[in-house]
Amino acid sequence: MGEASTQRRVLVTGAAGMLGSQVLLAVPDGLAAVGTDLREAAGVERVGVDLADPQQVAELFREAGPFTGVIHTAAYTAVDRAEEQEELAERVNGLACGVLAEACASAGIPLVVVSTDFVFDGEASVPYEPHHPVNPLSAYGRTKLSGERQAQEAHPGGTRIVRTQWLYGPRGQHFPGTMLALAKERDQLRVVQDQRGCPTSTLELAPALWDVLLTGEAGVYHAACEGEATWFDLAKATLEHAGVEGVEVQPCGTEDFPRPAHRPAYSVLDCSKLTALRGAPLAPWEDALRTFLGS
Repeated sequence: MGEASTQRRVLVTGAAGMLGSQVLLAVPDGLAAVGTDLREAAGVERVGVDLADPQQVAELFREAGPFTGVIHTAAYTAVDRAEEQEELAERVNGLACGVLAEACASAGIPLVVVSTDFVFDGEASVPYEPHHPVNPLSAYGRTKLSGERQAQEAHPGGTRIVRTQWLYGPRGQHFPGTMLALAKERDQLRVVQDQRGCPTSTLELAPALWDVLLTGEAGVYHAACEGEATWFDLAKATLEHAGVEGVEVQPCGTEDFPRPAHRPAYSVLDCSKLTALRGAPLAPWEDALRTFLGS
């Protein structure tokens, strides 16, 4: 038997994605991760499993387990497309959470579900605490909230919800990458300055998810880098720390870039509960951005 077979095994869903791939790279010593996704990629052992299908999930648990925990990063993340495909988004973001939670409850193991700031309406003026009333404005937000609730109902004693926001990382498509690509084509960029949140690096978030799985209790956590910014702030900081010169970043309003899905105008998250669990907060957003960019 190999070393992995003697280690505690944790299932990581969405393992080909921006966050899931980083979670696989942050596996703590003494644990082995089993990655699953709908597409093939490095670290993905189980391809094409429909997590909303109880039979397929049961087979996954039986063949690739036993597991000692699950970190669920898989999601339908096309925020605007979800307005037209809410039924599909609900299957991926909602139903799958309930199915996984039922499997985890039967196995007696903890489940971490990654959720989003889009469960809030953006009407607050101070950072959202985990217990703040939810009121999603978009199909994406509604389906993610549905997933939270289905998981908690199916496995109330073992589900940890971790809401995060404005993600970027070494893999996948994200805002800093888009800004750097556009800066190669244009000498002027217009970026929204009336939406405020906190840019969060997967390099910071991934280890935190492992901590929540291994030492957290059931409930809701918020996880984002420290501080707050607008998309305009993030664009300027990205170009500055990447050493890009000769590109002017101009602020504009949300109304200048109408999108199908409503975004919360203010969605900064209060992460003090996670900080208390880990003994330290995630890095300040600009420090995390510098690390990501290698500056």
